[in-house]
Amino acid sequence: MRLGAYLWAAPVTLLGLLAAFAMQSSGGSIRVVDGVIEACGGWPARLLQAGFPFSDAVAALTLGHVVLGVSTDALDATRAHERVHVRQFERWGVLLLVLYPLAGLLAWRRGGHPYRDNKFEREARAATPASSERPDSAGIQSTGR
Repeated sequence: MRLGAYLWAAPVTLLGLLAAFAMQSSGGSIRVVDGVIEACGGWPARLLQAGFPFSDAVAALTLGHVVLGVSTDALDATRAHERVHVRQFERWGVLLLVLYPLAGLLAWRRGGHPYRDNKFEREARAATPASSERPDSAGIQSTGR
């Protein structure tokens, strides 16, 4: 059954691996924690720190079974939250790349915030201990896409 979850999320994991290798080749690092590849640093980390529309800067971002973070401290601090996003990719596969922004759009159309009120982010926050939801030392919040 685990093999099926890895295969279902594999197309998105491949995108994550490309970003992870870009991190490593530009001075970052890669490690495997509990079957999930975690990468941080390098120029892609600066993109995470620059932020995205509706979410500002992020400490970490999940693509399948790959979590990209700005630093090892950020990866450690957001691990529980990002693992929920890993499970979401196991459930939805590549469809999550469409469903996540649609959930943000739906939240916004209902008068909410496209990131904070996104169904997938609410699920991750609900399953995450409060201590791991705090911003890291740079004031960056966790997110997963």
